[in-house]
Amino acid sequence: MRERELRCVICDRDMMFEVPPCPDGHEDECPELLCTRCGAAEVLFPLALRVFKPHTPRGGRIAPMQRRAA
Repeated sequence: MRERELRCVICDRDMMFEVPPCPDGHEDECPELLCTRCGAAEVLFPLALRVFKPHTPRGGRIAPMQRRAA
């Protein structure tokens, strides 16, 4: 994928972004993109989230939270 349309914050509209020559060897999967109009750079990267589950003594089940009236 050499080009994709994204929202450019400098141009303030949807613009075509292209992958510049990548010195790191990523080829088409390079996370860096450049706006074809103004040259603004965007960096796309995967976001990894880690969720830690608290230890529960009663068989691993957690009761849902309840709303409290003010």
